[in-house]
Amino acid sequence: MTKKYFTEKEVNELSINPNVKSVSNKAITYTDEFRRLFIAESEQGKLPRHIFEENGFDVEVIGKDRVKKTANRWRTAYKKSGIMGLSDERSNSSGRPRQKELTLEEKNVKLEAQVQLLKAENELLKKLGNDRKGAGEKQVVGAAKMKFLLIRSVIEEYHLRNMVSFLCDICGVSRSGYYNYFSSKSQERRKTREEQDQLLKKNILKAFNFKKRKKGARQIKMTLMGQFNLNYNLKRIRRIMKKYNIVCPIRKANPYRRMAKATKEHTVLPNLLNRQFKQTVPGKVLLTDITYLFYGKGKKAYLSTIKDGSTNEILAYNVSERITLDIATDTLLKLKNNRKVKLAKGAFIHSDQGFHYTNPLFQKMVKKYGIGQSMSRRGNCWDNAPQESFFGHFKDEAYIKPCETLAELKHEVKSYMTYYNHYRYQWNLKKMTPVQYRNHLDNVA
Repeated sequence: MTKKYFTEKEVNELSINPNVKSVSNKAITYTDEFRRLFIAESEQGKLPRHIFEENGFDVEVIGKDRVKKTANRWRTAYKKSGIMGLSDERSNSSGRPRQKELTLEEKNVKLEAQVQLLKAENELLKKLGNDRKGAGEKQVVGAAKMKFLLIRSVIEEYHLRNMVSFLCDICGVSRSGYYNYFSSKSQERRKTREEQDQLLKKNILKAFNFKKRKKGARQIKMTLMGQFNLNYNLKRIRRIMKKYNIVCPIRKANPYRRMAKATKEHTVLPNLLNRQFKQTVPGKVLLTDITYLFYGKGKKAYLSTIKDGSTNEILAYNVSERITLDIATDTLLKLKNNRKVKLAKGAFIHSDQGFHYTNPLFQKMVKKYGIGQSMSRRGNCWDNAPQESFFGHFKDEAYIKPCETLAELKHEVKSYMTYYNHYRYQWNLKKMTPVQYRNHLDNVA
């Protein structure tokens, strides 16, 4: 290896040699006489090491590599310019070129570069959100790649050279990372990954828009597997959604809904369910409720549903412009006439204490069909939570507002119910649809 530094003792020893013009802890400057002597003896076939040793140098002190490189440099200079090429034209004794006196134009250029550097520094600090004055719009840059692109843009904008290390320090990233990011290999890797991400995006959008119902990451994962036989990691799906801004509407909290009070002749029944919604028996726990639907320009309708607590399947539903008793009794009648519904032994229907369900006519109809009846505690929506949850999903995913007429509204509700029962996969149903899960439970039984 090349010896980089001389000790103080070695510097003193080398300076005594008459063939040394000057010496520092880093470099040696030889006399012109020794250079010419070296070329003359080298031409006769002597080795560089022997020439140095015969003229009082300790090759171990100077370093074998240094001797070899010095010899090659002198030989090259001699072949190119003859004896004149061996002369040392440097005026100082350190072996370094003297400082050149800058012209006025060069001084102006240097000052301009310093001004541009200060501007670039302020620009970076502002975009990083660390500007000292706190003025201007702050853009917090977190990812390293964003900082690399920011540094490149500042260098190009202010025509800076050899300032990468300085700008990397400001941004808190490594210089090697900056150069690696813009290397051909890194760019090729990013290009390959971008092509893969584009394919992922295409497939994810298929699931996202499946049946024209927007979905979140878990719904997309289940739809990809169930409909397209594609198994993607949930983190990967979320990364692609974030990267390409594929946004699922965020569910809104349901406002507190005031419950109509029962009259004196109405009967409130005990809570037989006690939140035991999942009993792994299809057709045993029936949950029912009514919700408002606002559509068109200030129009309002009502939706009544009966849901299977074990499978989450909507067994019957009814849409009406009025909230009379008929909306509940008609839903119950549709349940009875639905040949696909097989009620289990000991089946009962659970609701809140609304006047529809405490009405003697509704209760009489329930008994007529051989179904038991249960009610939530007053003012406690958690006692019928799965039904409330369904209404929340329904209002987020169904296109209710654009409907102009009741007929359009009923068509949209019917379309959504088909989608919900047959195509909307649910994480807590072993990633099956309600109908698939019902068949699964039937097969297990």
